[in-house]
Amino acid sequence: MGRPFGVPVYVSPSWFLVAALITWVFGDQLDRVLPDLGPVRYLVSLFFAVAFYASVLVHELAHTVAALRFKLPVRRIQLQFFGGVSEIEKESETPGREFVLAAVGPLLSLALAGAFYLGMNAVDPATVPGVLLAGLMISNLLVAAFNLLPGLPLDGGRMLRAVIWGITGKPMAGTVAAAWIGRGLAVAILLGLPLLTHTGFLGNRTEEVGGMETVMDALLAAILAAIIWTGAGNSLRMARLREHLPELRARSLTRRAIPVEHTTPLSEALRRANEAGARALVVVDGQGDPTAIVRETAIASVPEHRRPWVAVSTLAQDLTAGMKVSAELTGEELLDHLRATPATEYLVLEPGGAIYGVLSTLDVEKAFVKAMARPQS
Repeated sequence: MGRPFGVPVYVSPSWFLVAALITWVFGDQLDRVLPDLGPVRYLVSLFFAVAFYASVLVHELAHTVAALRFKLPVRRIQLQFFGGVSEIEKESETPGREFVLAAVGPLLSLALAGAFYLGMNAVDPATVPGVLLAGLMISNLLVAAFNLLPGLPLDGGRMLRAVIWGITGKPMAGTVAAAWIGRGLAVAILLGLPLLTHTGFLGNRTEEVGGMETVMDALLAAILAAIIWTGAGNSLRMARLREHLPELRARSLTRRAIPVEHTTPLSEALRRANEAGARALVVVDGQGDPTAIVRETAIASVPEHRRPWVAVSTLAQDLTAGMKVSAELTGEELLDHLRATPATEYLVLEPGGAIYGVLSTLDVEKAFVKAMARPQS
C-alpha cells in the first residue's frame, strides 16, 4: 500500500473480512443512533472501518519509527485480522530501548483517542461526524488498553519483559514470564469474555443476549485467545533461538577440505581426502586460488566404478562472493550471511584469505536443531 519511512505496508486478505464485519456491526449501531440514514449507514460504517485501520497503521508506524531510530531494521508492516504487526528483524540491545519500542504504540493510540475526543466535543454528537469521532475515540482506547495487557505478544507483555530483563539482567527470564502471563491472558479471554457478555457486565442487557450473540462472542474469544496463545509460544521459541545462536560458529562447524585441480579424477581426489582425514574438496587454479566447491550430493550421485573417469570440475559449483564465509562468523551474523546467499556448501576462509574448509548448510541445520533441543538456561 506504500512505503512510509522506507518500510513497505501490506494489507492481509483477512483485513477485508474484518472490514466487512465492522461495516455490518457498526451499521447496526448507526441504525439505532441515526435511523434516518437508511442504507447509507453501511457506507458510513465502511468509512469507519478504513479510518479505524488507519489508526492501527499509525500505531504500528510508531513502533517502526522507534525501531529505525534505534538502528533496528524493519522488514514490513502488515495490517491483518486483528490489528497490525511491525516485523522488526532484530531484538533491542537494552531493556530500556525494548520498553520504549513497545510503549510508543499504545501511547500514540491514547493520543489519537484524545484527539478524537476533542473533535467529538466540537461537533453535534447526533450527527455522522459526531458518531464517527466517538467510535474512533472508543476504538483507539480499546486498542491501547488491549495492547497494554501485560502478556506477550502484546505491547504490554514486551514492556513487562523489558522490566524483568532490566531487573534480572536476563532477557530470557523476562520473555518466559511475559509469555506465560500471555498464555494466562489467552485462557482468561477464552473463558471470561463470553461470560462477561452473557452476565451483562459489559453494559448490555442480559435479556437482549440471544443465541447468535452468544456464538459470536464465543467465536471472537476463541480467535483472540488463539492469537495470543500462539504469539506467546512463538515468543518463547524465538527467545530460545536467540539464546542458542552464539553456539553456531562457522569455525567449529566447518569440514576439513583439501585443494584439488579441476582435472583431478574423482576417485583420486577422494583417495587424497581419505588419507588427509578431510570431508570436502575445493577446486583450485594453477596459483592455488579456490575457484569452486565439489558438491557432496554430486559426489554421491556418481557410481564408484565411474569415479576414475569423472573429473572433479564436472561436479563442482563455481564460487561466488557470497559463497565465501569468514571463519570468524558466529550466531546471527552467520545465519544472515547464509540467508543472503543460499547454497548447499560455502568456502570458509581465514581472516588472511587462506582456505580453512567447507561449511555445509546441512551441518548448520543439524547444529541448530541440536542447540534448540537443549534445555533453556
